[in-house]
Amino acid sequence: MNCLGDCLTGERVYHAYKQLTPIIHRTPIVTSHTTDSIVGKQVYCKMENQQKTGAFKFRGASFKLMQLSKEELSRGVITASAGNHAQGVAHAAAKLGVKATIFMAEGTPLAKVNATRNYGAEVVLTGESFQEAYHASLEHQSLSGAVYVHPFDDYDIMAGQGTIAFELLRQEDRIDTILVPIGGGGLISGIAVAAKHINRNIKIIGVQAEGAPAIYDSYHTDTIQNLSKVSTIAEGIAVKEPGKLTFPIIKDYVDDIVTVNDKEIASAIVYMLERNKTLMEGAGAAALAALFTHNDKIKSRHCGVIVSGGNLDIGTMSNIQQLAEQINHMKPKASIAL
Repeated sequence: MNCLGDCLTGERVYHAYKQLTPIIHRTPIVTSHTTDSIVGKQVYCKMENQQKTGAFKFRGASFKLMQLSKEELSRGVITASAGNHAQGVAHAAAKLGVKATIFMAEGTPLAKVNATRNYGAEVVLTGESFQEAYHASLEHQSLSGAVYVHPFDDYDIMAGQGTIAFELLRQEDRIDTILVPIGGGGLISGIAVAAKHINRNIKIIGVQAEGAPAIYDSYHTDTIQNLSKVSTIAEGIAVKEPGKLTFPIIKDYVDDIVTVNDKEIASAIVYMLERNKTLMEGAGAAALAALFTHNDKIKSRHCGVIVSGGNLDIGTMSNIQQLAEQINHMKPKASIAL
């Protein structure tokens, strides 16, 4: 490899792809004539909600742990997570017989907390958002000596997530645009570098929640914007600060970033559930929501949509249904037919 730990390249992502292929699911792409007719494009949803642990995060976590030495693994690993990275690290650590300690925000959906514990990790709930849990995990790491596995600001993590692009473009090589949800930026960084390594003309469009637009604001103002608070049903992408490593990559490789609000996200969740019998969580629905909301701006004939996860707290479905109904009642012409 040309990259020795301090950068992200297509070669590094391909190395991750070769290492991960035997242990991850090659997730399917889902197409729908109804969706195609609504947006006037061929749409290919990459179903990472069907990945091990129910989200793409198992890719990056597994690749990161595979790069650690026996001595490092013996010290255990520690991280903070909005939920899906927690499960990815916990499962990857369990397969290697490594102790994992995960810090999560107090409001993390119970389904994600329980799943993480079921993989054998120790879970510490603290703070109101990812950022508070992250800072608490750093303090604990300095005392414990465990290896820190950052959820997004790590080149090995990004490389693992970027393997999605190699898979997707082997499944459908006509794709000219990929819509990718953004929290801290690890997923889109890996996908953008990998996709443009294969075809530099592919457009990469990032999607943030309107209530957590740190990278959207930073990207469009060219100044790092840190948020004091975030509020969205897409808790998996509710990050207050851009990644120090991810943001420069995003600036160099991503063609545009848009936002979607909670009603639009909820509408996409309900649409996918009713049309394709598939459950997406809020973060996993963000890219599809952007396709419907910003369709006129997305100049594409063959559009890939990253459905990043499906770990939804079922107890929130009534609220999601109500939000979806609001947008459909308010904007009937732009609504998604349910």
